[in-house]
Amino acid sequence: MRKLRFPHPLQPRNGFSLIELLIAIAIVGLLMMVALPAYQDSARKSKRSDAFAAVSAVQLAQERWRANNASYSTSLDDLKVTAPNLYTLTITTPTITTAPVMNPSTGYVVTVEGTGGQAADRQCQKMGVKMAAGNLTYAGCSNCAIADLVYTTTHACWAR
Repeated sequence: MRKLRFPHPLQPRNGFSLIELLIAIAIVGLLMMVALPAYQDSARKSKRSDAFAAVSAVQLAQERWRANNASYSTSLDDLKVTAPNLYTLTITTPTITTAPVMNPSTGYVVTVEGTGGQAADRQCQKMGVKMAAGNLTYAGCSNCAIADLVYTTTHACWAR
């Protein structure tokens, strides 16, 4: 006959204590607080490529349109270009405030604005490309109105 043995209260037991489990959960929580925002920023940055592709499609379509017409188009329907998911896409004529004043029909402004998850893009929620007098300039911002975009020859959102 076999004798039953019960563990002595001072003998080590297998398994985790409640304190050890709480410490492990706290460490995982801290790692998630740091890693999740970095992951979301990376995901937003990768989705910007959809906006870049749409702007490039508009630029190519504008050149095809201009080859057959006297001016650039301000209609996405004319150009047969659709806005990408998570962005709105608009085309307008440029406003020229510096001399020499040129015909606005010889240029265009393409703006993309993030919607949904891209609206939280900290750097490039709103981006624009302006074609005026044969020169391309770029703009981008997070908390500004589309009308307040400042166009320059280079911009961080449009890094190549």
